Parts: sequence; structure tokens; C-alpha cells
Amino acid sequence: MTSSAQNTIAAQFRALHKPGNPLVLTNVYDAATASIVASLPNAKAVATASFAIAATEGVYDDDMTKDQNLAAIKKIAAVVVPKNLPLTADLQDGYEDVQDTIRQVIGLGVVGCNIEDVDSKARKLRTLEDAVARVKLAVETAKEAGVPDFAVNARTDVLGHGGSVEDAVERGKAFLAVGANTVFVWGGPSGRGVSRDEVKKLVAAFDGRLNVILRIAEGFLTVAELREIGVARISVGPGLYRIAMNAYKDAAEKLLGA
Repeated sequence: MTSSAQNTIAAQFRALHKPGNPLVLTNVYDAATASIVASLPNAKAVATASFAIAATEGVYDDDMTKDQNLAAIKKIAAVVVPKNLPLTADLQDGYEDVQDTIRQVIGLGVVGCNIEDVDSKARKLRTLEDAVARVKLAVETAKEAGVPDFAVNARTDVLGHGGSVEDAVERGKAFLAVGANTVFVWGGPSGRGVSRDEVKKLVAAFDGRLNVILRIAEGFLTVAELREIGVARISVGPGLYRIAMNAYKDAAEKLLGA
């Protein structure tokens, strides 16, 4: 694929992020799940989930290497890219060399990515300056590679590290200022989550350019509710992976208990 053709798809992907009419992404984790999603008529784009990819490798999310993640993304891209569907990849923290990481995924046909502001090796939140510089580097590297519309979904984990919504707003606005397409505010692994009122505040602060993770369970905000609030993007992270694994376990238990 030429860089011009790839950027056309990247621009199409960016255009799908409409506050109040959000892009819904059903995150995949291997070629099989990518093939399923890519075949669905309502699928407008495909996104990977690093947690689920790591699980298929038998490692914890933060322990997955760049090579392991890129190997999985390569297999997914082989399914998605020929269909001219936008593919966005969860790149965790971008790894040690953000420029090399972005160049490699662009070489696979990827047109967007997630980059988080936690140092996965040190297991700590990066400073605001460091996090912003890495987002900026990702944006600039994509431009240099001929894909200026490459969409960076900048994730902040500040809420899971004792920070406030105001801290998330500060980081998100800084990410958008250096070229991020959207901001993903993560509620943290302990289940703190992001409340309805907080989502509203974030939508107002980012002019709707917010990615919210949807919990596929009762008692959480629905697609319809998030659409009404005005978010631009909805993802499910490892949600579908967990549903699939629970179904697999149930089927295996029934078979072994027969």
C-alpha cells in the first residue's frame, strides 16, 4: 500500500470519530477474531486490545514485549488491511523507541494507535512533560512516514494513580494540543471506572474528542447513553475476549463433565 492510499484510509478513520455519533470498536486479539469483525457489515474499523493479545501469549499485559505485540498485530493486519478497513493498534506505552514502534506499525498498514502515559517497565505514571513528548513524537513520526492523518488515541491512567478528573483534563488537553485525535481516560485496574458525571466533564473539556471503554455488563453506561452524552469513540478493550473465554470454559466443563 502506498503512503498516499494509507493516509486516505487514515483520514477516513479520523472522520469516523464524531461526538454524539461515536465510532464503536469491538477490539480483536488475533487473526480469527479480526476476520469475524472485519466480515460484519456494520464494522467501520478494527482495533486491537493489548490485554487480550498478551493473554493469548500467556503473559500479563505489562509484561508483553514489543515483538510479541507487533507479531500479533501483523497477523491481524494481514486480515484487515486487504479489506481497506482502518486498523488501529493498542501499542501500550509505545515501548522504548516510540519512533521505531510507529514506523513499524505503519509499515503493517495500521492507521491509528493507542499510547498510554504509564511506563510499563517502571509501573508508574510518566510525568506530564514526558507523556506529552511521546504523543507528539508519535504524531510527528507518522507525518514523516507519509501518514499525517494517523490517529493517535492518547490514553491517560492518571485516575488509576491517585489523580483527579482535573488531572485527566490537563493531560488530555495537552495531548490534543500536540496532535492526538482523541483522549482515552482509563479508570484504573482496580475498577474505579469513570462515572457518568465525569464522562460529561471530559466530553465538555475535550469538545467531545473522548474515547470511553464500554463495560459489557448490567449497571454500566450503554452505547446509547454514551452517544447521548456526546463521546466520539467507544471501545470494549478485553471485554469480548473475556466473554469468549468464559464461553470456552463453560463448553469445556460441560464436555469434560459428560
